[in-house]
Amino acid sequence: MRDDMARRISAEFFGTFWLTFGGCGAAVLAAAFPAVGIGLLGVSFAFGLTVLTMAYAVGHISGGHFNPAVTLGLWSAGRCANKHVVPYIVAQVIGAIVAAGVLWLIASGKPGWVPAGFAANGYGDLSPGKYGLTSCLITELVMTFFFLFIIVGTTSKGAASGFAGIPIGLALTLIHLVSIPVTNTSVNPARSTGPALFAGGEYIGQLWLFWLAPIVGGVVAGALARWMYEPDVLIETVVVEERQVA
Repeated sequence: MRDDMARRISAEFFGTFWLTFGGCGAAVLAAAFPAVGIGLLGVSFAFGLTVLTMAYAVGHISGGHFNPAVTLGLWSAGRCANKHVVPYIVAQVIGAIVAAGVLWLIASGKPGWVPAGFAANGYGDLSPGKYGLTSCLITELVMTFFFLFIIVGTTSKGAASGFAGIPIGLALTLIHLVSIPVTNTSVNPARSTGPALFAGGEYIGQLWLFWLAPIVGGVVAGALARWMYEPDVLIETVVVEERQVA
């Protein structure tokens, strides 16, 4: 049992590390480099690809959450055991912080580098498009709601087996395409926490929104899944996940 939990926690750590390092790294390193110029489209795909690749790499071990809002949303849907919630979230947050630290070490090696927002999330003056609190709150709620809705739907009985990572990764790409101008896209409290700790100041002060809104959106989506999908289907998916790791 201890080995099982250790494998799960490790999977969530590395998955969240890769998501934060790959997605935020694309924004901090590549998007800011004129010769590359991947822009909003490139950063959006970077985040989607991190989830897609890690979903197939370690998703069969832990379920591939990589996000506290996903963990709590799946818990709300009956798809995550109580004993996994806190360890998963702790591993995710640590993974994101370590990833942000590694990214900082790399980025700061360039002469004259200015960290600015360091890919952190924000509202008001810290929003890329200067969107207010209400707009950012609604954006994060709606985007995380649909992200969880897609996750639950594509991993339920009757969905195409073995292909869930593709629509989930593409969903995260679409979410970033829409919401980067508004909040710089969170939908993931761990991803928000890592960069904010290094950006400092007001970015840390605004972290509350990027914990509250994604978690509420995810939990509501999970609760809706209990109504839309048959209860025995949701229970069965948990059993399947447990057997895969055993």
